[in-house]
Amino acid sequence: MSAGAVPDPVPVPPKNITPVVVRLKLSLLLGGLRRSGGRRAAYVASAVVALLFAVGQLLGLVLLRDQAHIASVAVLGTAVLALGWAVMPLFFPSGDETLDATRLVMLPLRPLPLVRALLVASLVGIGPLFTVLVLVGCVVAVAHGAVAYAVAVVAVVLALLGCVALARAVAAANVRLLTSRKGRDLAVLSGLVVAVGAQLVNFGAQRLGSSGLGRLDPVADVLRWVPPASAVGAVDSADAGSYGAAVVQLVLAAAAVAALLGLWARSLTRLMTSPDASTLQSPDAAVRERIRGGGLARLLPAGRTGTVMERSLRYVWRDPKTKAAWVTSLAIGLIVPVFNALQGTGSPYFACFAAGMLGVQMYNQFGQDTSAFWMVALTISSPRDAYVELRGRALALLLVTLPYATLVSVVTTALLDDWARLPEVLGLSFALLGAMLATGAWTSARFPYSIPQEGYKNVAPGQAGLAWIAVFGGMVSAAVLCSPVIALTIWTNVSADGGTFGPLLLPVGAVYGAALTLLGLRLAAPRTAARLPEILAAVSKG
Repeated sequence: MSAGAVPDPVPVPPKNITPVVVRLKLSLLLGGLRRSGGRRAAYVASAVVALLFAVGQLLGLVLLRDQAHIASVAVLGTAVLALGWAVMPLFFPSGDETLDATRLVMLPLRPLPLVRALLVASLVGIGPLFTVLVLVGCVVAVAHGAVAYAVAVVAVVLALLGCVALARAVAAANVRLLTSRKGRDLAVLSGLVVAVGAQLVNFGAQRLGSSGLGRLDPVADVLRWVPPASAVGAVDSADAGSYGAAVVQLVLAAAAVAALLGLWARSLTRLMTSPDASTLQSPDAAVRERIRGGGLARLLPAGRTGTVMERSLRYVWRDPKTKAAWVTSLAIGLIVPVFNALQGTGSPYFACFAAGMLGVQMYNQFGQDTSAFWMVALTISSPRDAYVELRGRALALLLVTLPYATLVSVVTTALLDDWARLPEVLGLSFALLGAMLATGAWTSARFPYSIPQEGYKNVAPGQAGLAWIAVFGGMVSAAVLCSPVIALTIWTNVSADGGTFGPLLLPVGAVYGAALTLLGLRLAAPRTAARLPEILAAVSKG
């Protein structure tokens, strides 16, 4: 700096940072939408669907406001909303960039102003609007007088703030974990929760349809005193003339908001003043990891086949996208037959769903490697190399699928007490699995597509058509290939003399599935070796 020059003034941070953080939230949102037209279309479509669903919930609650047990439905609906806000940061940590407060560590910000600013910024988006619409429907459904409507206004505000503060407190307490590589694996549980939750909702809806909404009253009587559902419970109490109970329920909701904000502030203070050691691995852990790898390798075949199997199994365990697909398939493959059996509406043949769900994992084998496939491509110089590569991947899948499909078949037939059909179910499952392995190997070489590593998309932009052709075309082809075993199974059930041949379906299905697998691998190997450059270009696109 030259003598006599006036130094530039040091910028002074604004006293109120709330507008700055809100603009930051909007900038991050708009910046993400500018990246691609596909992202904008997906955002708009999801926003429209979410808002239409919320409006439908609001109208439905308003139309049912004169029902006898609508208060229980409203209280439970608020509790479910709060639960959703609590778990979403764990399953989708990258859904909102402002959840990660570690990005603000180097700024001269105090926790309390930062909490206030982030709380206001959290009210911007589709999620808060969806929550407001559903909450309005809940309070309108139970409010009938002027006092109840006055309490309803306060209840909506407290319930919304409670949901948002709960989500932020959970995110701040776990942000070190959520932003680490291993922490992002928590998103794998989202598929399991969706699968289990959908079946639980279906099971509960059927139960309620047969016994009425009165079964919700005991649970609602407890939850109406648990924040933030207590805010909606206060509206119901005020509508019934229990003003003292309404005041207590509102105080509980307000106290919960204050406690969550205090917990959030303490988490931010600890987050911004303590070092991050969540991603460090001790030497002992690294040694244990090497020992586990050696043990796994010793159990697998020697040569390239064992190497390919070990690599595939490690992808399943370590890669978040691959693990998510496997966990979802394992969960749904068990839930669908078991839940239908428990409801008395199932069939032993529903157990084939397990083999079908895991057989899908054979499709797009090279896309699962992403850009790392070039290292595999360097080792393939002939159809024989391609055949061994595909065989190793199929054997790795069979290592999990065969015992799993057998277990699901046994559990389903046990629940239905229909042991006579177990050989038929197993034979059909093994034939279906073999057909899917065969078509999966062929479509992996003919219609490969890239799986993006970032975000939650499973197909790179511009390759959705390839994914549809590969998966659904392959599944239709697998069904056609299985038609002889399906026809034989039908004949054994409708023919008077077919029952005696039922046990033979197990060896017939197993041999037929093995033959289909070998034939599919043989046919896919030359195409894989010939199309290596095209496959590498396709899977590296994302």
